[in-house]
Amino acid sequence: MRIAAVATVGKDEDLSDNDGKKTLGLRGGARSGNVKQSFSHGRTKNVVVETKRKRVVVPKPGAAPGGAKPGYTGSTGGAGTKRPAGISDAEMERRLKALQAAKAREHEDAARREAEEKARAEERERMRAEKEQKEREQREAEERLRQKAEEEARAAEQAAADARKADAPAAAPQEGPARGKMKEAPRKAAPDRDRDDRRGAGKAKEDSGNRRSGKLTLNQALSGEGGRQKSMAAMKRKQERQRQKAMGGNQPREKVVRDVQLPEAIMVSELANRMAERVGDVVKALMQNGMMVTQNQSIDADTAELIIEEFGHRVVRVSAADVEDVIKEVEDKPEDLKPRPPVITIMGHVDHGKTSLLDAIRKTKVTAGEAGGITQHIGAYQVKAKDGTTLSFLDTPGHAAFTSMRSRGAQVTDIVVLVVAADDAVMPQTIEAINHAKAAKVPMIVAINKIDKPSANPTKVRTDLLQHEVVVEEMSGDVQDVEVSATTGQGLEELLEAIALQAEILELKANPDRAAEGAVIEAQLDVGRGPVATVLVQNGTLRRGDIFVVGEQYGKVRALINDQGDRVNEAGPSVPVEVLGLNGTPEAGDVLNVVATEAQAREIAEYRANLAKEKRAAAGAGTTLDQLLLKAKEDENVKELPIVVKADVQGSAEAIVQAMEKIGNDEVRVRVIHHGVGAITETDVGLAEASGCPVIGFNVRANAPARNSANQKGVEIRYYSVIYDLVDDVKAAASGLLSAEVREKFIGYAEIREVFKVTGVGKVAGCLVTEGVARRSAGVRLLRDDVVIHEGTLKTLKRFKDEVSEVQSGQECGMAFENYDDIREGDVIEIFEREEVERRLD
Repeated sequence: MRIAAVATVGKDEDLSDNDGKKTLGLRGGARSGNVKQSFSHGRTKNVVVETKRKRVVVPKPGAAPGGAKPGYTGSTGGAGTKRPAGISDAEMERRLKALQAAKAREHEDAARREAEEKARAEERERMRAEKEQKEREQREAEERLRQKAEEEARAAEQAAADARKADAPAAAPQEGPARGKMKEAPRKAAPDRDRDDRRGAGKAKEDSGNRRSGKLTLNQALSGEGGRQKSMAAMKRKQERQRQKAMGGNQPREKVVRDVQLPEAIMVSELANRMAERVGDVVKALMQNGMMVTQNQSIDADTAELIIEEFGHRVVRVSAADVEDVIKEVEDKPEDLKPRPPVITIMGHVDHGKTSLLDAIRKTKVTAGEAGGITQHIGAYQVKAKDGTTLSFLDTPGHAAFTSMRSRGAQVTDIVVLVVAADDAVMPQTIEAINHAKAAKVPMIVAINKIDKPSANPTKVRTDLLQHEVVVEEMSGDVQDVEVSATTGQGLEELLEAIALQAEILELKANPDRAAEGAVIEAQLDVGRGPVATVLVQNGTLRRGDIFVVGEQYGKVRALINDQGDRVNEAGPSVPVEVLGLNGTPEAGDVLNVVATEAQAREIAEYRANLAKEKRAAAGAGTTLDQLLLKAKEDENVKELPIVVKADVQGSAEAIVQAMEKIGNDEVRVRVIHHGVGAITETDVGLAEASGCPVIGFNVRANAPARNSANQKGVEIRYYSVIYDLVDDVKAAASGLLSAEVREKFIGYAEIREVFKVTGVGKVAGCLVTEGVARRSAGVRLLRDDVVIHEGTLKTLKRFKDEVSEVQSGQECGMAFENYDDIREGDVIEIFEREEVERRLD
C-alpha cells in the first residue's frame, strides 16, 4: 500500500505523542516518537519513529587525521582516509589491496572486450571483402563467357559470310559499305541492348524491394543474384546450336544402331524405350502399318520385329523363359563331390506300422500325436546310427487319399523301405508304393512288420510280393527283406544295417559348396511364423540370409529349424529343415533354388506365376462353342455339392481335393470351389455364403471374425482331423442329392369280362381279379394282346354298388380309368405299386 504522507523529524525537533507530551529530548542516545500516517481511501495509521544521533569522533591533540596512526596516509594518493572504528591496520591494508585488484580486473575486462569487438569487426570486414571478391570474380567469369560466346558467334558468322562470298563471287559487288554497316549495326547494338536489359532488370529488382519471391536456391545464395544461372553444359549446347546455324542449318546426327531384345510379347512403350525412340514415332509407325494401338498395348514379336527393322535397329529374339537361365543346373566337378547321408522313405499300406517303426528307430512317439493314429503329413527326420552315420527318413501317409504325397516321397528319396504287416500281407496301398518306387527307379528294402503277432505269416508276404515282381532274397532275389517288430524292437538293427549297406552300394555324393537346391516336402501357413516350407536340401548348402525362389514364390531365409525344433544357421545335402521367410505358401513338390539377388528371384517368381495363369486361361478358353453348350447341357443334368476346403498343410489340402474329385457319378459330383492352407477366415465364410455351401476345416479352426460371420450368415463350418471321416461325411451329403430309385411291385391282374356305359361316369369295365389283389390307390396298365395301351390310375373301384379300397383274387368288381374310355372285352388290367429306394454313392 502506498504511503500518502511521511512525517520527518529534524535534528533539533522534538517528537510528541497525541497528548503533546515530550517523549524525547535533545540530549542522550536514540529518540523515539509517534507519527501519524495518512493513506489513500481515508485510512490512517500511527507509526513509532526512532532516530539515532550521529556519533562525532573528536581526534585527540597530536593524532593523525581521521584517527589514523601517525605516518599513515590511508590511500595511494597520499591523502588520508578515514578509518572505521575498530578496524586494525592489517585489515585496512587487506581491504585496500582487494579494492585495487578489483579495479585492475575491471581494466583488464574492458581491454579484452575492446579487443574482441575489434576482432569481430575485422572478421566481418574480411567476410564482406571475400564475398565482394567472389561476386566480382563470378561476374567477370560470366562476362568472359558471354564475350567468348559473342566472339565465337561473330567468327562463325564471318566464316559463313566468307563461305557465301566464295560460293557466289558475282553477288559480292552488289553489297556496298552501307550494307556492311547495316550488318554491323545490330552486332554493335546487341551489347548495348544487353546492358540496357540488365540495367532494367536491376532497376526492377531494386523497385521490388527486399521482398523474396519463391525459394532461395543454393545458386542464388552463392552468387548473390536472384536470376537462374545457366550451366556450362547449357552454354556449350547453345554455342553448338549457334555454330550449326551459322554453318547453314543443323547437321543430321549419326544414327545409333542398337541391339533390341525382343520377347514373345512386348508393350509399345517398352519397345520405344529399348530402341531409344519417341513413343509417338513408334505409335505412328504402327498406325502406318495398319495397327491402331496405344502405348500401353502389347504387340506380338513379329510385328515388333518389323518396327525395329524399320527404325534401323537389330533384333535379338529372347524368350521370357530366359529369366530362369540363372538357376540352370551346373555340372559339379568330381573333386568337389563329398559323401552325403542317404534319404530313406518309409512307404506302405495304412495301419501297417510305418510311423511306429520309425518311432522305434528314433525312440520317439510320433504316432501318439497323430489324429486317429494315422499319418496325414509327410514327416522328415534325421537319425544317428550306432556307427555314427546319419540317416534322413521321410514318413509318408498310407491312406488312399495321399497318393500324391507318396509319389513326392519316392521322387526325392534314395532308398524306399516298404513296410508290410506280417498278419495282413500285401494291400492296395502296398501295391501303389511298389509302383511309385519302380517309377522313381530307387532301390527297395522290404520290412515285414508285426512279426511278433501270433497270426504273422512272413512267408505269405514274400509270396504275395512275387505277384508284383518284387523278389526278396529269401526267394533268391536281389531285394533285401528284414523281419522287424516296432513293438518289441526285433530286427531294427538288421534293418539299419541293410539300409547302410544299400547306401554304401549307391555311393551317394553331393557338392556342399554351391548354391543350394532342394525339394519342398510340405508347406503350411503358420499364424505366428507365416508361410513355412519343409525343404529337403538335395545339393549345396542352404544358409540364413540366402535369397531363393521356390515355384511361384520367393523369399529370403529368415530362419532354419531342424527336425528337433532347434534353429540352425545352415543345412547341407540330405538335411530336412523348415524354412521361414517366404512371401507366400508354395506348392508341395516345388523345387527351391538359391539365386544371387532378390530382383532375380522376384522376376523368376512373377514369370512362373504369369505362365501358370496363362495355362489356366488357355485351358478355360480352349473349348469351342459346341463344347461349351454340351458341357452346359451336361451340367444341367448333374447335381453339384460345392464345398470350401481349408487344411493345415498343402499336402493335406491337395489330398482332400483329389479325394473329392473321385466322389460322385453321372448324376452327382462334389466341386471344391476353393481350397487353401491356414485358418478359416471371414473371406472363406463370405465365399461359402455366396455359393450356398459348407466350409470344411481339416486340422484348422475358424478365427473369431469368421465364427461370428458364420453365425450371422448361417454358414455351416465342419471340423475334421481324420480324412476317413471327412470323405465319408461328404459322400453321405452327396448321396442326399441323388434322386431316389423308384421300384415297381406287381400286386395283381384283372380280366375285363364286359363293358358297361354308366351315365355321368363313362365306360365301366366289369372285371374278374385273376391274380393277387386290386387296390384303389395303386397304378394300373391296360394290356391288349400283351401290349401296353394305357398307363394311369383308377377313377373308381366298386364291388357291386359299393366303392371299395381293394378286391381280392377270384372276386368280380367294376373299374373305371381316369381320363380314358377305350376299353374292350378281353383286355387285361395290370395292377402295381411304386416304392422309392434311397440310393447311396459307392
